[in-house]
Amino acid sequence: MTECQATQNSKDWLGHAGLRPTRQRVALAKLLIGDGEHRHVTAESLHEASKAAGEKVSLATVYNTLRSFSDAGLLREILVNGTKGYFDTNTTNHPHFFWEDSGHLQDAPEAGLEISSLPNAPEGAEISKVDVVIRLRSRS
Repeated sequence: MTECQATQNSKDWLGHAGLRPTRQRVALAKLLIGDGEHRHVTAESLHEASKAAGEKVSLATVYNTLRSFSDAGLLREILVNGTKGYFDTNTTNHPHFFWEDSGHLQDAPEAGLEISSLPNAPEGAEISKVDVVIRLRSRS
């Protein structure tokens, strides 16, 4: 994919969500979806990737942009350890493996996963999604 195609894909992605394509949003969107591949990122890993790509984007801007993308439905936030947030470009419902040793998050196969029932939501609420994170560690 050419640089121009990646930029246009990023602008289209933002436009479909009603987000203005600012320079910083486009730069981060290109790193997230410019090549058409799905990925899992943290704010810190995306900040490092932006620095490596020569983009001048502060860590605070990366956090705010990821939150905006997530709020707009472009990313799905996956929380592990209660506070560590990963952002997934694949927003469909699917399970994840979380490698405790390295802190790496990856998609898990859906085959074999069955959720047979869920508790009823409290009155006035509905279940919006179910996150399945399967924790792994290397065998010693």
